[in-house]
Amino acid sequence: MSEPLLLPLTHAFSNTHFTTPHHLLKTTSARSAARFHHRHKQVPLPLSPGSDYTLSFSLGSPPSPTISLYLDTGSDAVWLPCSPFECILCESKAPPLSPPLNLSSSATAVPCKSSACSAAHSSLPSSDLCAMSRCPLDHIETSDCDSFPCPPFYYAYGDGSLIARLYKDSLTLPNSLSVQNFTFGCAHTTLAEPVGVAGFGFGLLSLPAQLSSVSPQLGNRFSYCLVSHSFDSDKVRRPSPLILGRYEEKEKQFGDEIVEFVYTDMLYNPKHPYFYSVGLEGISVGKRNIPAPENLKKVDRRGSGGMVVDSGTTFTMLPASLYDSVVREFDHRVGRFYERASAVEETTGLGPCYYYDKVARVPVVSFHFVGNGSSVVLPRRNYFYEFKDAGDGRRVGCLMLMNGGDEEELRGGPGGTLGNYQQQGMEVVYDLEKRKVGFARRKCSSLWDSLNN
Repeated sequence: MSEPLLLPLTHAFSNTHFTTPHHLLKTTSARSAARFHHRHKQVPLPLSPGSDYTLSFSLGSPPSPTISLYLDTGSDAVWLPCSPFECILCESKAPPLSPPLNLSSSATAVPCKSSACSAAHSSLPSSDLCAMSRCPLDHIETSDCDSFPCPPFYYAYGDGSLIARLYKDSLTLPNSLSVQNFTFGCAHTTLAEPVGVAGFGFGLLSLPAQLSSVSPQLGNRFSYCLVSHSFDSDKVRRPSPLILGRYEEKEKQFGDEIVEFVYTDMLYNPKHPYFYSVGLEGISVGKRNIPAPENLKKVDRRGSGGMVVDSGTTFTMLPASLYDSVVREFDHRVGRFYERASAVEETTGLGPCYYYDKVARVPVVSFHFVGNGSSVVLPRRNYFYEFKDAGDGRRVGCLMLMNGGDEEELRGGPGGTLGNYQQQGMEVVYDLEKRKVGFARRKCSSLWDSLNN
C-alpha cells in the first residue's frame, strides 16, 4: 500500500520552546511494504511519565536497543540522535533517555530526488538538491539519482537546533506493531537538544500519518491519558496510556467511573498546518468568566491565533492580557486568605504563590472552548502546584499558568498553548477525520490497567 512522502520537518512549541516553521508541501506517493497485526482494534502503548512524556520503540532489523523520544503533538516529524552524536550546550539539560542510534544494515538513505528530501529543505527543487549531492547533470536530467542521498538539513528552535539526514527503516512499537519504510531524521549534531522527538502533529510524515498508511483507523484517531507529572525521577509511576485507533465514545462506564467527552472543532492554520489548533472562548475562575481575546477564538489567514493543544509543551501559555486578568481574579479570591509567597516567586519564577497551613482553598478554573458545552473543568492539581518551601519548610501553592507574551509578540503564530501539565488526569482524543479534539476527566492509571486486562 502507498506511503505518503510528505515531510514538513517542523518541531513547534515542543519541550516549551518555539520553532521557526517550515512550509507544508504536498508530495507524491511511493509504494511501500507494511505489515500490521492489529488492524481491527485499538492499540494501547505506554508513555513513560516525568516532566515530559516519552514513547519508546525500536528501529531496524535486527531491532535496535529501545529508543525513547518525547511525544509531541505540536510537531509533525520523527527525529532522533544518531551515533556518533554531539550535543552542544547540553550541560544543563536532562541526560539522554536512550543511547544514540547505530543505524542498522536495513536502513536506507532517502534519495536526493525524493519529495521528502525537498520538503526537508524548505521546498528546494529536487534538481538543486541532487546537484548539492553531486549527482551528475545527465543523471539529474534523466531523474537517475537514486544512489545519491538527500543532503543534510538544518532546522532551528527558539533555544536549540540540529543538523540531520533522512533515512528509512522498519519501525517496531510495543505490541508488535511494525511499519516498514518508516521515515525519520537522524541527527549527529544538535544544539541544546539531547533528546529526539516523536512528532504526532498534522504533517503526513508524523508518526500517526505514517501508521495511517498501514491502517487508516489507527492513525486517524488517537488519544492519550497523562498520569500526574513527576519532577522527581526517582518516583516510579504507572505509564500513561497512548491509544492508537481510539474507539469513539461519548459516554461510557468504567467501573465506578463515568466518562463523558466534550469536543471542540480543530481550526485550520494556513501557516502552521501541523498544529492541532482550537478556539478558546474564555476562562472561568470560580464563578467569574473572563472572555478570551479575539485572537484565541479563531485563526486568521496569516496563521495568527487559536490555541494549540500540545503534548510537547509543559505549561499552558496565555496571551498577556488574558493571563493578567486570570491572575488578578485568582489573587483576588485567594490573596484575601493567604500570605503571598513573594520569596518563592522570586526564586522559582512561578506566581502568584501563597503560604498556607493545611489545605489551601482555591477557586475552580475552567477552560471554555468554542462550541456548545465545550467546557473543561481542570483538576485542581493541573493549575495549583503544592510543595514545601526548601528554605523554611512552609507549605506553598502556586498558580501554574504562564504568560506567553503580548499580542504583538504572538502575531504570525498561535495565540496560546495548552500544555501537558494542564492535561493531566484527562483523556485527550484527536479525531483527524472529523477534525475535533475531545477531553474527558479520567483516572489514567486505572485506564491503563483496564486496557491491559
